[in-house]
Amino acid sequence: MASLNPVSPSQSLFNKLRFRTPTSFSNSNSSLESSFLPRRVPSALLCKKSTAGISTVRMKTVPLVSATTAEKSKKRYPGESKGFVEEMRFVAMKLHTRDQAKEGEKETKEPQEAPVAKWEPTVEGYLRFLVDSKLVYDTLDKIIAKAVFPSYAEFRDTGLERSEALAKDLEWFKEQGYVIPEPSSPGVTYARYLEELSEKDPQAFICHFYNTYFAHTAGGRMIGRKVAERILENKELEFYKWDGDLSQLLQNVRDKLNKVAESWSREEKNHCLEETEKSFKHSGEILRLILS
Repeated sequence: MASLNPVSPSQSLFNKLRFRTPTSFSNSNSSLESSFLPRRVPSALLCKKSTAGISTVRMKTVPLVSATTAEKSKKRYPGESKGFVEEMRFVAMKLHTRDQAKEGEKETKEPQEAPVAKWEPTVEGYLRFLVDSKLVYDTLDKIIAKAVFPSYAEFRDTGLERSEALAKDLEWFKEQGYVIPEPSSPGVTYARYLEELSEKDPQAFICHFYNTYFAHTAGGRMIGRKVAERILENKELEFYKWDGDLSQLLQNVRDKLNKVAESWSREEKNHCLEETEKSFKHSGEILRLILS
C-alpha cells in the first residue's frame, strides 16, 4: 500500500542508495562489504519507527571498561602473594636505616638508629628500657586476654610472650644491688596508646602487636647481645630466650595473623600498614632509653 506521508527528495535518495550495491563489490568476499552500504544491519543496531513513518537507526550503547580501571583492580601490593604478614614485613623493613637492614630506606637521624657497635649504653639506661618494655608487654598480654575483638583471642599463649622473662631479669638486677626504676614516659605513653587503640581499631592494634613481637626476635636479640657484651659481661638475659623452637613459634603466629587478615578488606589492610610508622616511633622512644 502506498504511504500517505509525502516523501522528501532526501528520503528518496536515501532509499535508492540503501539498497543499491556497487557493481565493483558484487562478486567480492562477503566480508568486504561497502563501508557506506552494509548489506545486513548488525545486531548491535536497533531500528525504531519514527513518528513520520521513516525508519531511523540507533546504535546500541555498549559499556566499556577502561584499561586503567582493569589495571587498578589487578594491582598487587608488595608481599601480597605470600600473605598479609609479608606485606607488614615489607613496610616495616622500609622504615629501617641501611645500617639496620639492607632493605632500609630511612636516613639515620636518632641516636638509637646508629649502628649498635657505636652505642654507649649504661646499666641504668638499660634498666629503664627493660622496665618500660615490661610495661608494654604486660599491656599486650592484658589486651589479648581480654579480647574485646574475638580475633585477639587467636594470639593467646603463642610462646612469644615476654612479661615473665622480663620479671626474672629485673629480679636478677635487683639481686645485683641495682634499684629498679618506675616506668618512664615513653613506656607509659605507649601502653596507654595500645589500650585505647585496642578498644576501637583492631587493624591498627594488630600492626603494633606484630611489630613489637617480631622486631624483638630479630633486631631486638642482636641489640641484647651487643649490649650484654658492653655492660653485662656477656650475660644472656631471659628476655632473649624462648621455650621451644623460635622459628616455629614465629611461623605459628604468622599463620594466625594471615588467617585473621583474610577477612579484612583492602582498605582495612592498608589502614593496618599505615600504622607501622607510629609503631616504630613508640618503640624507638623506648629503645633510646638504653643510651640515657
